[in-house]
Amino acid sequence: MRTNFDYSPFHRATVGFDRVFSLLDAVSSQASSANGYPPYNIEKAGENAYRIVMAVAGFSEAELNVTQKENELQVTGQAAANGEDEKKQYLYRGIAGRNFDRRFQLADHVKVVGAKLINGLLTIELQREVPEEKKARAIPVVNGGEQPALTH
Repeated sequence: MRTNFDYSPFHRATVGFDRVFSLLDAVSSQASSANGYPPYNIEKAGENAYRIVMAVAGFSEAELNVTQKENELQVTGQAAANGEDEKKQYLYRGIAGRNFDRRFQLADHVKVVGAKLINGLLTIELQREVPEEKKARAIPVVNGGEQPALTH
């Protein structure tokens, strides 16, 4: 049994980490309502490259939709209703072909660079591209007798 943890007492003790607690709230609420379909892996493919691989057996490219809006990646699958399933009589049905909507929270500066479907696996390629002004830079320390003047 899962219980939701209240992170609000920690909000007042932090400065600048509000987003971390918001993400934790979102993950805990999503985990309690998620059904685990379709299964997926998240892989690190390089220094700033990542990959999400989802098992979407039975779906064609036209039935899948991958969209990114700000820091959220949404993958949906809408099975086409062609009437063949009503005609079939299943003794056991283990391949789930139901519609799905899976969402992922992406870190800052992560962009989707491509998606491909091969052998029932949807592979979504992600790339982290940090702008130059956001990258760490070295500040030289100089030996000087005077205090530097502050300008406003």
